[in-house]
Amino acid sequence: MALKMKHIEKGLMIALLIIGGLLMMVPFIWMIGSSFKPENEFTVIPPTLFPSHPTFSNYRDLFLKMDFMIYLKNTLIIVLCSFVGLFLNAMAGYAFAKFDFPGKNKFFYIILATMMIPGQVTMIPTYLIINQLHLVNTMAGIVLPGLVGAFAIFLFRQFMTTIPIDLLEAARLDGAGELRIFFQLMVPIVKPVFAVQGILTFIGAWNSFLWPLIIANDERLYTLSVGLSLLKGQYGTEFGLQMAGAAFMVVPIIIIFIFFQKHIIEGYTISGIK
Repeated sequence: MALKMKHIEKGLMIALLIIGGLLMMVPFIWMIGSSFKPENEFTVIPPTLFPSHPTFSNYRDLFLKMDFMIYLKNTLIIVLCSFVGLFLNAMAGYAFAKFDFPGKNKFFYIILATMMIPGQVTMIPTYLIINQLHLVNTMAGIVLPGLVGAFAIFLFRQFMTTIPIDLLEAARLDGAGELRIFFQLMVPIVKPVFAVQGILTFIGAWNSFLWPLIIANDERLYTLSVGLSLLKGQYGTEFGLQMAGAAFMVVPIIIIFIFFQKHIIEGYTISGIK
């Protein structure tokens, strides 16, 4: 009897999860379906989930009416520069894990403390620094503050502390320099962390909105997220165009999450395990 009740509870739980998942998917399905609708189908009562006469005109107008190709280029530049920042984070984590220098622990704790400070709090001093460097309204001003992050340094450091120091000493005895040890020895070992951080970095850079909006006065430096907000303001009555812009932003993130969700989850657990 108890076993039967356990199976019933398990079945109910699975059914609730499936129903909840389907309900969560409805807005995304409606968004993607609506991105292919002509404008006259948005006024149909009752509203339809899928278009009766699919069209690609919304996506075509997205690049003809708006500068979405420029926004896409800027976003990809930020993504690529963020990937360069991965190696900077890895180098910092390597230094904290395998080198001894004055104030090492205190400096590391200060870096960890910055994780508790909301990003909005540091935007004003960061903006003032960027302004003093005359990098306002430049791509460098958008990219530089996001190259390194406390969480990434912490993640790399935690993983690298598990690597035996004897392995590094053996490489040094063979005449390998520190850069060679890092790139040829450490980087292959910490590939799982690079995979996790690469996914999280892509998601963060792809969705970058507030900082580019603050630092850029020229529309030619806007990202996809900023362009999407402009789309809502300038073409507020063209719902198909807005849905196409939203789908263009969200679909790559959904695809990446579907294929790499295992690595994303590991990114939040590996720091506590290592």
